[in-house]
Amino acid sequence: MAVRTPLTPELVHGCEYLEPTARGLRPHRLPAWVAAQCPDERLPAMEAQPSGVRVAVVTEAQDVELVTRPARLAYRGLDRPRGGVDLVVDHRLLASDPLTGGDAYETDLGTGETAFVPGEPHATRFTGLGAGEKLVELWLPHNEAVELVELRTDARVAPAPRNGRRWLHHGSSISQGSNAATPARTWPAVAARMAGVDLRNLGFGGSALVDPFAARVMRDTAADLISVKLGINVVNSDAMRLRTFVPAVHGFLDTIRDGHPETPLVLVSPIHCGIHEHTPGPGMFDPQGFAAGQVRFAAAGQPGDTELGRLTLTVIRDALAGIVERREDPNLHYLDGTALYSEADSHEIPLPDALHPDTDAHELIGTRFAQLAFETGGPFATA
Repeated sequence: MAVRTPLTPELVHGCEYLEPTARGLRPHRLPAWVAAQCPDERLPAMEAQPSGVRVAVVTEAQDVELVTRPARLAYRGLDRPRGGVDLVVDHRLLASDPLTGGDAYETDLGTGETAFVPGEPHATRFTGLGAGEKLVELWLPHNEAVELVELRTDARVAPAPRNGRRWLHHGSSISQGSNAATPARTWPAVAARMAGVDLRNLGFGGSALVDPFAARVMRDTAADLISVKLGINVVNSDAMRLRTFVPAVHGFLDTIRDGHPETPLVLVSPIHCGIHEHTPGPGMFDPQGFAAGQVRFAAAGQPGDTELGRLTLTVIRDALAGIVERREDPNLHYLDGTALYSEADSHEIPLPDALHPDTDAHELIGTRFAQLAFETGGPFATA
């Protein structure tokens, strides 16, 4: 292709910054200072997976090629779906390119040892985009890290304008998009496309733990709309009891309000998840799933064990609803996660690993969130 455009921050939407590497630019969704405040190695891996991040240009090009260096987390002996790059033109999802090659960090779940397996770059190419000027977005993988190497087109490109309402969302791996087939089909991406808003996704696998640093990042990030989805990671990490959870959520909201005193803010409780509805964590890998060559999850706690303040999803929902009621904040709203995905939905579209929605369920959750939050009468509705 005749035109080669350097990848710069002006062309990449939805991330905090681009880290220069020996091979390109690595998008990050959190500031670098966060790593010093979190002892969990999982968070740096999750924040480097660019869920919601996209290369966004205005162009008359009909052919577009993006070269990346993917890096994925893999489990030896278990099949995990690869990431992909999605093509969205004028807010319509048109095509997807599954990643191949790239580096892998392969973990043996039996021994805990991880080996680095190097791989080749990946070239994503979409052709026949049609004549005329258009908004072209290349949504980066939600479940693999990438280094951006080069953008090639058959016509010049310009940075896409940043003129939509800015929606800032924080949540768990479900918000990051686990088990969705492609990045533009995660539930926040579905909702953002339906509502026509500019998404910044701070969904991190295993890491929606009411962390103060996450609240400070949200406090300091420009946003017109904010949502926080809490609960599942607190339960499956067995990280808190009710006594510590409620004040922590209040403090989290206080910090956000320090930077966004009147911004519409939706506190979302967990979607239905049968293994943790009435059973505390910690969560665990299901050994029977390993025997079948699949990753599945189970709850290791005792059903009904809540007398000492141990948390289940039902306890979490009651606590979050009570927090919103007591704060008397007219711009703070509670959304019950079971309105997005309920027990009845779990029979129609079950969670394939007993924890994360599949692509159809992500579509359902995103559609319902768009209806409940953005349409007339919702907390994010336009005046």
